[in-house]
Amino acid sequence: MSEQDFEWDEAKNLENQQKHGVTFYEAQHAFLDTNRVIAEDLGHSQAEKRYYCFGLNEQGSGILTVRFTYRSGRIRIFGAGYWRKGKKIYEQNNSI
Repeated sequence: MSEQDFEWDEAKNLENQQKHGVTFYEAQHAFLDTNRVIAEDLGHSQAEKRYYCFGLNEQGSGILTVRFTYRSGRIRIFGAGYWRKGKKIYEQNNSI
């Protein structure tokens, strides 16, 4: 995966950084984790399917939860942060 595989709205990125302390640039690293977990966001009612990626951050010191969709062959990030529920799902799927 490369940076060209990702996209996001820059205003949403700044909002996410202020609210959750994570940039969407940093969030890309969760997708590089070979043990990442991808799950469909079943609570999202829009026509476009949404997903979660649970994976390690760049330093390998935390589990990021990234909300995204696939759009025109790219991964469009909508939100990211460190949430206990995401960490729990990651650990359960990786038997940590």
